Amino acid sequence: MNWLSFEDVHVHYGEVAGLAGVSLEVERGEMVGIIGRNGAGKTTTLKAIAGIHQPSHGRIMFDNKRCDNCPPHEIVKRGIAYVPEGRRIFSALTVLENLKLGAYIHYRKRRKEFVAANLENLFEQFSILKDKRHQLAGTLSGGEQQLLAIARALMSVPTFLLLDEPSMGLAPKMVSQVFEVIRKLHSGGVTVLIVEQKAFLTLRMVDRAYVLVNGKIKLFGTGEELLEKKELKHAYLGRR
Repeated sequence: MNWLSFEDVHVHYGEVAGLAGVSLEVERGEMVGIIGRNGAGKTTTLKAIAGIHQPSHGRIMFDNKRCDNCPPHEIVKRGIAYVPEGRRIFSALTVLENLKLGAYIHYRKRRKEFVAANLENLFEQFSILKDKRHQLAGTLSGGEQQLLAIARALMSVPTFLLLDEPSMGLAPKMVSQVFEVIRKLHSGGVTVLIVEQKAFLTLRMVDRAYVLVNGKIKLFGTGEELLEKKELKHAYLGRR
């Protein structure tokens, strides 16, 4: 059985369908992408997995357990962490305070030593955050805020990371740095499901990808297969 199974899932916003029968799968250890234009249902898919949106039909299975009716904090406990679109850091708190909030499930278990050790490991990976740990998060650059959002999610020690538009609003140099961080996390054993509008960059990085159009899966395959699809290049990516 697949590690994550998204089975004929429908999500509605009132009478408007955000997802209309989406099915996708992610195996343990994969990096899978979801691409598509604005309004295609990419963010809705991640939010449904994260427990933020409840499906009106279908089911979501993770690690052989149903999770489509679980609240977000239960999803985090199961090992899934969500990095939202637009970063959504706490601007008025310091970098360190943001990171500690990411570990709330471990603090509730009184695992302070575990949290401290994980924090030190993250500071080794994200040295810029260590240098600015006492700085207000809202004063960081856009790229630094994105790194903070990813690091905050990692404080829960997830096995499955959901990334929503990590390149949004970043300069090209910072996009490259963020994607390199994602590659290293995946190489280190974290399963990744990434939503992106930078389709060609994403397809060159992922194992497999799905193309969403108007709340439905239009195409799927390996990154290499999709890069060769004329239909994808012409209709969804504007390449001619």
